Amino acid sequence: MWRAALHAQARAGMSRFGRRVPALTSSVLRRSYHEDVAYGYRVPKQFEYPDYSPEQLRNRQRQAALVCLVGAYRSIGHRATDLDPLHLQKRLSIPELDPARYGLTNPDQQFNIDGILAVGPSGAPKTATTAEIHKALVDIYCGHVAFEFEHIPDSAERKWFADYVESTSKDSALSSSKKRRFLELLVKSETFDNFMQKKFGQVKRYGLEGAESAIVALDELFSLCSHSGITEAVLGMPHRGRLNILVDLLKYPPRALFHKLRGNAEFPDNLPASGDVISHISSSPSLDYGCQEELNVTMLHNPSHLEAVNPVVSGYARAKQMYLYDKNTDPGCALGDRLIGIQIHGDAAFTGQGVIMETLGLSNLPHFSLGGTVHIIINNQIGYTTPATNARSTLYTSDVGKLVNAPVIHVNGDYPEEVARAMRIAFEYRNLFRKDVIIDLITFRRWGHNELDEPSFTQPQMYNIIRARESVPRVYERKMMEEDVVAAVDAEQIRASFAKHLEDELAASKDYQPQADHLKGKWSGLEMATCAITQPETGVAKETLREVGERSVSVDRAFKVHPRLIKHHIQPRLKRLAEGAPIDWATAESLAFGSLLKEGYSIRLCGQDVGRGTFSQRHAMFVCQDTENVYVPLNNIGEGQGKIEVANSNLSELAVLGFEYGVSIQSPSVLPIWEAQFGDFNNTAQVIIDTYISSGESKWLRQSGLVMLLPHGYDGAGPEHSSSRIERFLQLCNTPMDMSNEGATQNPNMHVAVPTTPAQIFHLLRRQMTRNYRKPLVVAGPKTLLRLSAATSTLDDMAPGTTFQPVLPDVLTKSPEKVKRIVLVAGKLYYDLAKAHDQQPAEIKDKVAIVRLEEICPFPHEQLARELGRFSNAQEYVWCQEETMNAGVFTFVQPRIQSILPGKHQLSYIGRAPLAAPVTGISNVFKAEQAHILAAIFADI
Repeated sequence: MWRAALHAQARAGMSRFGRRVPALTSSVLRRSYHEDVAYGYRVPKQFEYPDYSPEQLRNRQRQAALVCLVGAYRSIGHRATDLDPLHLQKRLSIPELDPARYGLTNPDQQFNIDGILAVGPSGAPKTATTAEIHKALVDIYCGHVAFEFEHIPDSAERKWFADYVESTSKDSALSSSKKRRFLELLVKSETFDNFMQKKFGQVKRYGLEGAESAIVALDELFSLCSHSGITEAVLGMPHRGRLNILVDLLKYPPRALFHKLRGNAEFPDNLPASGDVISHISSSPSLDYGCQEELNVTMLHNPSHLEAVNPVVSGYARAKQMYLYDKNTDPGCALGDRLIGIQIHGDAAFTGQGVIMETLGLSNLPHFSLGGTVHIIINNQIGYTTPATNARSTLYTSDVGKLVNAPVIHVNGDYPEEVARAMRIAFEYRNLFRKDVIIDLITFRRWGHNELDEPSFTQPQMYNIIRARESVPRVYERKMMEEDVVAAVDAEQIRASFAKHLEDELAASKDYQPQADHLKGKWSGLEMATCAITQPETGVAKETLREVGERSVSVDRAFKVHPRLIKHHIQPRLKRLAEGAPIDWATAESLAFGSLLKEGYSIRLCGQDVGRGTFSQRHAMFVCQDTENVYVPLNNIGEGQGKIEVANSNLSELAVLGFEYGVSIQSPSVLPIWEAQFGDFNNTAQVIIDTYISSGESKWLRQSGLVMLLPHGYDGAGPEHSSSRIERFLQLCNTPMDMSNEGATQNPNMHVAVPTTPAQIFHLLRRQMTRNYRKPLVVAGPKTLLRLSAATSTLDDMAPGTTFQPVLPDVLTKSPEKVKRIVLVAGKLYYDLAKAHDQQPAEIKDKVAIVRLEEICPFPHEQLARELGRFSNAQEYVWCQEETMNAGVFTFVQPRIQSILPGKHQLSYIGRAPLAAPVTGISNVFKAEQAHILAAIFADI
């Protein structure tokens, strides 16, 4: 009761003596746009906590030595704690924790501790002796739980944390039912691991043995969430302990697991899925903790690449929050009120994988924040075979979290009740301050990296200790019996009952028929893509296009737009629309966005500088020159429209792309777009591309409509900033090389396009949402074409009845029967070739046709064959590209084009020679190569 009263006073801005005092709030010393009115700009609610009262400040000044002692325990008491369940790490003697260091040598000296140490109930006498104070500090800060919070720059958070930890250190005893719940979870986890070892001894299951307290931590967190009104939890975790948590806590049917372990698929046989290993499967149950609403837990699939799931969790959770927020009529709904993100990590991976730093870097950004994520590090004190001394340069694996000033709670995994207490503190902090918090759960690993490893090859002393000790469940069971919470027969009954359940499930697995779990909820109504790839009509009425185009640059008169934007962006767009003149790339993109918004879809446009655009072409947001207020015109088209979130990201690719993939798999009604500043910047996010974007649907039946816009084109920028590495995406595509084979079909895992006109990008973007399925779309987008006068389109090209064209036919030759050489090309090089074609003599012009491939995957076999068939007398077929021979699309298209060429014709190549770098950085060499390519196309005809 007294603890509740203390925090009720804090929320009300009252001191413990009932007087109103100045509140401490978070202060941000960062430049920012005034974009709080922009859609998607969401910051957590602020929690105010009272500062010291004048009386307390005077007392602190009088008791400076005691303040120093207490401050030392708060700052470095964690270094003298008992955290290692194996006792390999010896407890240190820290001189700064000795009262004598501060002149406090009389153990019986009385002190007024008001405003210095927050022990005892509210209203109790605030005096204690040196000995009493020292004992309290040791009990609080040097036990089986340790705290790091003094690095937090915000004084309100530091003061709250100290007050809370000190005032709750002697918390009321856990109920017997809660203790029995912990014991049941621990015993079930151990029983499950023993069962798996007995029945599937040759399987790498990555069990939880040694870290069973993690399941107590997670259960306690779920319970706290449920009792706090949170109804959604999004969970990401690696392989260690995953099966235990799935079966023991997340209602995953053991028969489904055993069915998979027998070598069967986790999906019905009629679904086109390749499946995944057991350590990557997931579950999404609803858990009942006795509250009005159940807690819906979504565990996301993960790849073997450690920690790659974390930004995906954040993106998925953020998208779900935005969905709940948009549907919620309660204006007081704040970030984190109804949903929480949970990330479980391994100790070596947390400190070793850069995606951790990148994901943490998103945690407090307004277009990425979740209102606080709870991180649990299952710290086995070893990474595969590497000890901590070789695995990190920091004292703790959790030190990376200090990047975002997250408080850290270290806890000895041998003590499940202390683990639960650590979780209660962590959750209270997250719930009040809506920021990330880290629990460093220090445990051990009963076996090697997996159950088939022999760990004593490299850690003999550690594993001598592990093999000689009792398990965590057995130790806690004995403690419960000593406390008369349970009898020995109770624990054995739990074991026997659960073991029988597993035996029954194993028997049932022989006849188990898996059920599909995709295309449910918001995804119902969509379908799996068929092998018949169609091009739906994506045109829009011209009146609507004009309206959207005008609204895309409309602002209030009081909003002061930069004069150069008025002259070179707004007025030209309005003029072209009014006169029916051809429009540029940025205008066509805005028309695609705006028309989708009018149809009720939402859009999330994310990346570095996406609001303005890398090349200052987009200007989806305007910044007032007087106030720096932000205005997004496309969010003001009309009533009932969807919303576009313009999310300028931090300088990250790996985490941001993973975040956007998470957004994409959460809802099919949102068009998620990630634009790279330059196309080749996607290579720092290769893990997300390989393990999620290109293969997520095949492995897990999770569709994604993510669009990747990758500026691409060789324009003299040098080895970087030129290529989007399109060849790597094509290597990941699964379309057949030869469609002439009987039974050959196309159902590509993703689409790869190189559009060359504004109308083409308009149709591509609209196609993403108008189809009845979702596929990732990779666009090798323009740079120089953004303002090239030849690369324009009319509204007629986007009107009803129009659609995306995978092949753009030759428009340069007048007489197809005269054509001798057909040049096939993709991308901006077409315009260089067209210009060179125009400069040729008439007899050369007539002999050379230039055909554009706008979509590379799925490969447009039928459309290309139809176009090639127009040239009945063609004798040469050439693929031309500005990329090097070992890059670009040549290696992908060559066998596919060859399969449709008539007779015995062979496809030849004109382009740059193979090169280790994408292109030369020597400008004269670059120009010479480019000139050679253009000359070779029209030579020797």
